[in-house]
Amino acid sequence: MSEAVNEFWLKISSNRFYKKLLKEPLTYVTGAVLLAVFATAHLAVFSKGWGVTGTFADWGAWLYQLVGGNVDNWSYFSSEKSQETLSSGFLNDGGSIRNLGIIVGALLATLFASEFKLKKIKSKKQVAAAVLGGLLMGYGARLANGCNIGALFTAIASLSLSGWIFGLFLFVGAYIGSKLLAKFFM
Repeated sequence: MSEAVNEFWLKISSNRFYKKLLKEPLTYVTGAVLLAVFATAHLAVFSKGWGVTGTFADWGAWLYQLVGGNVDNWSYFSSEKSQETLSSGFLNDGGSIRNLGIIVGALLATLFASEFKLKKIKSKKQVAAAVLGGLLMGYGARLANGCNIGALFTAIASLSLSGWIFGLFLFVGAYIGSKLLAKFFM
């Protein structure tokens, strides 16, 4: 059985379509076209722009409710639509399914490209930088009312000035963050 499986994977790995679609990175033009097609399809199907981070607030609310908390009086969840989303559940939420798809898709892409590897943590500073960076990015995404998908990509595609302003400050933040990272954590 294992010889047949090995032979199957050897044949697959030498297939030019497998190499082109799953092993090699897409060109920037191909990536841009796919993003545009998927964003347009998302807008057509859901009648709203593509977003990622808003769903994380719902995930937090569901986890809080699992341990006995109640978010009904929180202003963020006070709208009828938010209450409907929370009551319908995780698997009935389109945003949750999309976010899971992004996570699983990224994992599969990494596995297919043979790029998955566990890396040894070099120092406590590296952990501190990763945790601090993640918290600041999450906090910033909530303050900005979106991340690079909703506040940048979707906003620019919708011809909103806010997307361009977000993009400008995204570059400023990335520049400052890279300088801080190099100075304190490398």
